Amino acid sequence: MQLTTSFTGSRLSAQVVQAARPSTTAPRQVTTCMAKKKGVRCIVTLECTEARAEGATPSRYTTQKNRKNSPDRLEIKKYNKYLRRMTVHKEIK
Repeated sequence: MQLTTSFTGSRLSAQVVQAARPSTTAPRQVTTCMAKKKGVRCIVTLECTEARAEGATPSRYTTQKNRKNSPDRLEIKKYNKYLRRMTVHKEIK
């Protein structure tokens, strides 16, 4: 309920206006933040290519990428602790 007043000439009139209530049949919008999807970003695993070719233990890293901006597989130079040097890491499934 809301009270509105208006002045017309020498009279002051008061009028009660009821606010519109939300419909009980309309679906409620519930927002949760715990299980929210991140959209186009996805988690990918990067694996060392040089260690796999040598037969050594490959190092693995996980990171995120934007599928819209980089639809092809990632290829980044990162440190392999087993070979103790920087190597090329490619995205695996």
